[in-house]
Amino acid sequence: MSKNNLTKALNIVLADSYALYLKTHNFHWNVEGPRFRELHLFFEEQYTELAIAVDDIAETIRQLGEKAPGSFKKFTELTNIKDGNEDTSAGEMVKELAKDQAVVMKSVTEALEFAKELDDEATIGLLVDRLTIHRKTQWMLESLAQ
Repeated sequence: MSKNNLTKALNIVLADSYALYLKTHNFHWNVEGPRFRELHLFFEEQYTELAIAVDDIAETIRQLGEKAPGSFKKFTELTNIKDGNEDTSAGEMVKELAKDQAVVMKSVTEALEFAKELDDEATIGLLVDRLTIHRKTQWMLESLAQ
């Protein structure tokens, strides 16, 4: 197992996280309806947390000796997250973001397996923290969607 596999997997985690950040920010700006204030603030909490996360993920890639991807072109090539449509209803925004949490958890889990094989405790810690946050956020979004 090589660090190269881990950094490639982390690149995907970074791209997925950044794409989710953009999508959540889009929904924050464009949500409408009777739950506007609640969702506007909730989405802001999520994209603020993701902004910190993408920095931590990118810095981990750099600590492993690789350059972190940082362009829209590269993120588009790497991400598994679909763009958000600003015309989506508030309820659909919540459902989409809940599904997207699962997408990010999948890429985090794949990177975690490589980190475990390398006994990279620092990266393992980062990725376990990311899984915890995404699982809780998914639960909250799914609860809102009820």
